[in-house]
Amino acid sequence: MIQLHDLKFTPFISEAEINDAIEKVAAKINEDFEGKTPVFLGVLNGAFLFASEVIKRFKGDCEVNFVKLSSYQGTETSGEVNSLMGLTQPLEGRHVVVIEDIVDTGNTLESLNSILEAEKVKEFKIATLFYKPEAYKKSLHIDYVGMEIPNDFIVGYGLDYDGLGRNLTQVYKLKESKMTNIVLFGPPGAGKGTQATILKDTYNLKHISTGDVFRYNIKNETELGLMAKSYMDQGQLVPDEVTIDMLKAEVRQAKGGKGFIFDGFPRTVAQAEALEELLHNEGTSVSAMIALEVEDDLLVERLLERGKTSGRPDDANEEVIRKRIKVYYEETAILKQFYLKQNKYFGVNGVGSISEITQRLKDVIDNL
Repeated sequence: MIQLHDLKFTPFISEAEINDAIEKVAAKINEDFEGKTPVFLGVLNGAFLFASEVIKRFKGDCEVNFVKLSSYQGTETSGEVNSLMGLTQPLEGRHVVVIEDIVDTGNTLESLNSILEAEKVKEFKIATLFYKPEAYKKSLHIDYVGMEIPNDFIVGYGLDYDGLGRNLTQVYKLKESKMTNIVLFGPPGAGKGTQATILKDTYNLKHISTGDVFRYNIKNETELGLMAKSYMDQGQLVPDEVTIDMLKAEVRQAKGGKGFIFDGFPRTVAQAEALEELLHNEGTSVSAMIALEVEDDLLVERLLERGKTSGRPDDANEEVIRKRIKVYYEETAILKQFYLKQNKYFGVNGVGSISEITQRLKDVIDNL
């Protein structure tokens, strides 16, 4: 295992496996470009190791450029323009091989495709050492693939984490953390806040409440807080990206805990997917969505009783309370399906004493 900055990585792909993949790609390129003089375009920064090994194995004449995609603002009508830094000769009528270290989203390749079409190349093919089929959704064909890999966060052999790891001769993947991350749900009056506090202390988890995060950022006038307030002042929903960026900061600031309880987030499938990506990049994942289940009439009774002392007007009106409960079910129904598909949804009886409900929650968590 190695550590780069704050993250730990475990061995994933050996040097021997990488060399076998390179041999396979190089053999196919030699076959396709026999008798031709191709231009190899190694895409910086990550492809320098892979490109050099492929080019060394090419048996004919070739030209080599190491290029980097550059964006700049064009005219008012053209908007953002992409160009290639490092290109030293015209490519019109040439055979071109683009060499990438890894293909995941395919955004770089899409831009390169447009540039090479504008350059009027005779043909171009794409070679990559690593290909993530789960992440690649573009239509552009990948001609040479060293190996297909899962959509894991990897470093080594040209790939880096915040500048480190490119020089490693084998590939490592992010170490899976044994953190416990709970998405806790419950309708108004279910006692979610009380249980979140108990579970936080019992399992040494950090309780992340979307409401608390918003209030902190707005009160302290952080950049994200001011951005969120600008939407709220106009009566608009705060975009998911802003909320996620706030949560990112909270997650990354948490030190020493053994996981998180997310309270009030996610509310949509898009937010659930964003949370998955956020936790994946931190080397962990959602362990379970746990929902406290209480009959509506009992919830109404609890909230009306609470309203006698809470001073909250939305706890004193039965019609308002029932609307809040209805909104909760509408919001969580689709999320229930999202986590059910992953076998991560658990409904827990929320009726009984605080200790009885806590024990039911612990029974779920202890068996994850």
